[in-house]
Amino acid sequence: MARSPTQRRPRGRETTPDRPSGLRLWLRRRRALVRPTLQFGLLFAVIGGAVMGVLALDPAGRVQSLVSGAPGFGTGAGLVVRSVTLEGRQHAPLEELRRALGVQRGDPTLAFSPQAARERLEANAWVASAHVERHLPGDILVRITERQPYAIWQHGGVVEVIDRAGRPISDRIEEFGLLPWVVGGGANLHAARMVELLRAEPVLRDRTEVLIRVGNRRWNLKLRNGTEIRLPEGLEEAALRKLREQHAAIGLLDRPVASIDLRLPDKMTVQVAPPAPAQQPDPTAIQRARSVRG
Repeated sequence: MARSPTQRRPRGRETTPDRPSGLRLWLRRRRALVRPTLQFGLLFAVIGGAVMGVLALDPAGRVQSLVSGAPGFGTGAGLVVRSVTLEGRQHAPLEELRRALGVQRGDPTLAFSPQAARERLEANAWVASAHVERHLPGDILVRITERQPYAIWQHGGVVEVIDRAGRPISDRIEEFGLLPWVVGGGANLHAARMVELLRAEPVLRDRTEVLIRVGNRRWNLKLRNGTEIRLPEGLEEAALRKLREQHAAIGLLDRPVASIDLRLPDKMTVQVAPPAPAQQPDPTAIQRARSVRG
């Protein structure tokens, strides 16, 4: 008897699966090739991102040596200097700082060493300290702290601007004419204390023209009116106080005095300036006057 088309197949016999299409077979064959490629690409992206992150967080350039042996590494990746920012400059010559920095726009970023640049900057007499940062892909930030001009020092025919510690900064004194002027060997190393003492005595400070170091032991003051004040070694503060009191009492500093000697603690010696010579008449003017009178 013929089996009905709807009659179920006997249990225990497996059905034959449908044959997959040609597209599905093509995709299955290439899946084994695509997966390793994707994994390798992902791994390369992670490593590259980590390297870029380390370099960006390394402003001092401590990993510079890792890539310095690969010429064009940074340039080929577009890592070139695009900006150089300098902060803190007041008096230091700009051209000197540029030479010390040793980088300009367009240079390979990774070829620039922040540590070496900092050392060159701090070798400049004006620069007390420097901080140099390199930010990828191409920004250089430089912060400097300058030594502050404190006085002008004249010694052995040389005139220099010095800082408070007595370090010479520059021989360009034109723009610092209002600073205190100190003269003599060793005057630079002892100027700060004497300048501060004078600043506490405005009457004396405003009349003082030059501070002279004598024998690298003590000070003389030369006033603007020509008076010379001889101060004792190590007792300058007490001597200046005594001088201020005498001026308040009798106007001593405005009198025609050649010198005031305060080297002895309990004694003040004043030498009066010689009178100015009488003005002599001009013979030519006298002759002219007689000619007019006839």
